[in-house]
Amino acid sequence: MRERVLLLCVGLLMALACAACAPEESQPEENAYQLYFREKDLTASSGGDVFQTEPAELEEGLDTQEMVEALLEGLLAGPRSELLRGTLPASTTLLSANVEGGRALVDFSTAYSTLSGVRLTMADYAVTLTLTQLPEINSVKITVQGQELAYRDKQIFTARDVLLSSEEDVVGTVEAALYFLNERGELTEEWRTLDLYEGDTQVNAVVRALENPPETKGLFVSLPEGFRVRSIWQEEEICYVNLSSGLLGSLGGNVSLSTGLQALGRSLCSLEAVEEVRFLVDGEFEKYYGAVDVSEPYTA
Repeated sequence: MRERVLLLCVGLLMALACAACAPEESQPEENAYQLYFREKDLTASSGGDVFQTEPAELEEGLDTQEMVEALLEGLLAGPRSELLRGTLPASTTLLSANVEGGRALVDFSTAYSTLSGVRLTMADYAVTLTLTQLPEINSVKITVQGQELAYRDKQIFTARDVLLSSEEDVVGTVEAALYFLNERGELTEEWRTLDLYEGDTQVNAVVRALENPPETKGLFVSLPEGFRVRSIWQEEEICYVNLSSGLLGSLGGNVSLSTGLQALGRSLCSLEAVEEVRFLVDGEFEKYYGAVDVSEPYTA
């Protein structure tokens, strides 16, 4: 299911007068570049933008190609401030970064494809805003293992198409227990207040949060690398999770599919409005998803 993306046009960008997000108008001094991260708590942003920056520590004498790679590695390393969060999944690695003309071609590992909706847009534009500070870069293309993400609305990004999000975009919150893995490989809950955006649903917010790294130190993502929910909806007290058989061959990492589905079921059932979760495969009720029995509803 295609989720909402909070993508604002140039006119709104100019109206908000976000000078920090317009590197074309004010180029930084040599080696004075910023890494773009997001506010950890969007509701505490006081009407400001979702993005905040930290100085990038670059070596002297780097060419454009090397600076692109260094900035990307800085984004992957994450912020130093405890008030900020990275927008890229923690297990993401940089496969390649090339410069062709004025465009940066960035290729990430499969973990990047776990992003969707608002989270994918924030990651895309954190990368874009960071790289287009370089005078030689005016656009960015992001792929995953050499392939475009087909569910994106666009594939080429510029600093003029900036995602801005503030507390006004958050229309509500919901409490949920997200289940991640601890160091012993056991599912452990992390209670979280999740932001709900306009048109968002509680079950969709849970999936979105579970696809991203946990906030608690010592916990790890509980979904297999490359796992994505095809669509999700709720009818009365039943949550329906539609899975794609086409992803089965590409799932990787050390997390088993059985563990991932259990984490997903537990997390969704932590919502007060959900009493049971039913899994579908390509829109149909099936006995198995891969080797995992999904014929019975998951209940709290």
